[in-house]
Amino acid sequence: MNQQQSLPRRRHLMDPNAPRKAPDPQDLERLQRVQRRVMTVLVLTTILHLAVGFVIAADHVAVDRTDARIGLNVIATAFMVGGIAAALLINHRSWKSPWLLLGLLPGIVGIWWTVL
Repeated sequence: MNQQQSLPRRRHLMDPNAPRKAPDPQDLERLQRVQRRVMTVLVLTTILHLAVGFVIAADHVAVDRTDARIGLNVIATAFMVGGIAAALLINHRSWKSPWLLLGLLPGIVGIWWTVL
């Protein structure tokens, strides 16, 4: 008897006599939904840290440079609004949403904290 025929085929190798079955469309959709949620969390967390960093940087600007403080807070707001819009687009939703108003929060808090 031939030695190759007596050994079982390893599972990690492709077997032309037993092709893989096609993936279930429902399983693929569930996987894509989880991938979109993970990507959304990563984008929002990253952008939130960036916006908070701009607000903290505005707090460390000289007191007589109110223009720079306001500018950094406006940049923080723009990044946060863009991050929320990106999260909406990742989830196949319209970027024109009331959720964008949440992006104004770093600017409002930043202006209150650094200027007022």
